[in-house]
Amino acid sequence: MSAEPLSIESHSISLAAARALVEAACAAAAELEAHVTAAVTDTAGHLRAFGRMDHAALLSAEVAQDKAWTAAAFGLPTHAWPDILQNPALAQLAHRPRLLAVPGGYPVLLRGQMIGGLGISGGRGAQDGQIAVAALSAVGFDLPA
Repeated sequence: MSAEPLSIESHSISLAAARALVEAACAAAAELEAHVTAAVTDTAGHLRAFGRMDHAALLSAEVAQDKAWTAAAFGLPTHAWPDILQNPALAQLAHRPRLLAVPGGYPVLLRGQMIGGLGISGGRGAQDGQIAVAALSAVGFDLPA
């Protein structure tokens, strides 16, 4: 038998922290007069908390969840994907149904360890990313590099 461990320890975002991120995102969006949806997943991409502001676009609900899933699945912000997909060896990933290569998705990091994903959808231009960073900062998570 191998000396390798048979299990690994993992950490995931708490429900309270996930809800706090949704609230912080909605507050940041309100300051920008944006109407967004915020989704928070655990490290496996399963939804932990969700909030859709009044007047947020219907499609923003699915998009926010897919942004959070993308960030959690790869540990990268969603805005990094357009450059990654330029690599012919990785271009086929663009065909994954949930992978989104647009701003607004960030891994949730605590002391350098990924514990979930955050997705924001419904703002204009770069607002989704700006709102996500503001929410992460407000709750006390590591800011993206």
